[in-house]
Amino acid sequence: MLLGATLLPAQTKKIVLYNPGANQVQDFQAVSSKVKIVPANSGNVLREIADADGFIGVITPEMYAASKRLKWVGVMSAGVENILQVPGAEPFKNSDVVLTNNKVVQGIEIADHALALLLYTTRRINEYAVSTAAGEWPRTPFKGIELRGKTAVIIGVGGIGTNIALRCWAFGMHVIGVDPEEKPIVSYIDRVVKPDQLDEVVPLADVVFISAPDTDKSHKMFGAKQFDLMKQHSYFVAVSRGGVYDMNGLVKALDSQKLDGAGVDVTDPEPLPKGHPLYSFKNVVVTPHIAGRSDLDNARMIGTIKENIHRFAEGMPFVNVVDKKKGY
Repeated sequence: MLLGATLLPAQTKKIVLYNPGANQVQDFQAVSSKVKIVPANSGNVLREIADADGFIGVITPEMYAASKRLKWVGVMSAGVENILQVPGAEPFKNSDVVLTNNKVVQGIEIADHALALLLYTTRRINEYAVSTAAGEWPRTPFKGIELRGKTAVIIGVGGIGTNIALRCWAFGMHVIGVDPEEKPIVSYIDRVVKPDQLDEVVPLADVVFISAPDTDKSHKMFGAKQFDLMKQHSYFVAVSRGGVYDMNGLVKALDSQKLDGAGVDVTDPEPLPKGHPLYSFKNVVVTPHIAGRSDLDNARMIGTIKENIHRFAEGMPFVNVVDKKKGY
């Protein structure tokens, strides 16, 4: 038996914290005396995870194979494709180990960012920012559009998509959601359709938002065909995962001037390489996967982990449990 295990009381649960931040071990340890938070890095993680009951961080197939009594894995991010869609992930995916994430809690700032990307292009702020930065005062005819009365199709109506829908509704837009799950009737979403009805609603969209997780079923679900179905002069915004849409289809839709603008915080691949065609369009805004950051997001994400540490210590059901078969 490992020495670390012999030092722990019988009732204490060992939780390995992978690559902890400053003071994070102490912060998490303060949640409960019934757990022992043990820091780990690439040099000792395989040894520490062997007798761990819980693991906080992105677990690899090699780490899972080294574990003997693991019951819980908690990740700070909302997306879990870097755990469930990597080669060798099947043993963990098919196990009884509970996986939790930070879905829902990141929806607020990402929805803010999604609307910022849309407004940056619909109000042509990107173009004027270049001119005014050069000390110019352009008075050419302004071709911005207003959002009231326009239709938004939101692919993925979870924590992010719901918050996007609320903001679109506040702008006076009609909102159609696309989601595999049954959703409650709410005043700010006109209707929700299943993914197999995507092609029916895409032609109605003045703007399409990508806010779905990247799973086996959603990967590249918005492909070249769907870009072809989009309305002339429409807009495209992606803020969840770049793997959900086809990059070549987006470039083609922009190059043919079907789309009047696009804003993407997520791409496939990431980072988007220098010289990529997407950078060359004046009506496109690219941000480097930072939509989930804000002055308040870290406290919410840490809060979810702390809540689950408490629940793990007390034998209570976890929050934000991922369905590993579905991928979200």
